[in-house]
Amino acid sequence: MRVTRPMLALSGAVAILALAGCGSGGDDEAAVPEAVTGSLEHIAAEAKCKPNMQTDADTIRQALCKKGKEKYVLATFATDRGQREWLNSAKDYGGYYLVGRKWVAVGQEKTVTALQGTLGGTMEEGSAHMNPGGSHNRGGHHG
Repeated sequence: MRVTRPMLALSGAVAILALAGCGSGGDDEAAVPEAVTGSLEHIAAEAKCKPNMQTDADTIRQALCKKGKEKYVLATFATDRGQREWLNSAKDYGGYYLVGRKWVAVGQEKTVTALQGTLGGTMEEGSAHMNPGGSHNRGGHHG
């Protein structure tokens, strides 16, 4: 199956909008392990996830995972460039992203922060315009 960039962007956007939500503002800086690498199945196993495959294409593989009651998207990419292009498009929709080498986990802030302790990687945050509870908007608008 050949998947086009618009299809990937739409798929990512739908997943992000479905899963991203306002998280609590914990600023705990725990020791982050070196980021895992490997196939989607290997990364999912490290995260103790049984992946529910959503997309299985040459350029991207994407699955839904659960951590407790929370769901998140785990995606792997064929190239670093493909990963960065996907992230640049997806981040317009807000959300929280745990980013490793050729993989991304997307979900609520508390979920991906917890995954970081297992998978390593770096946290990235989506657009402030689509992420009203995000750290970009914490400057003086506390209610």
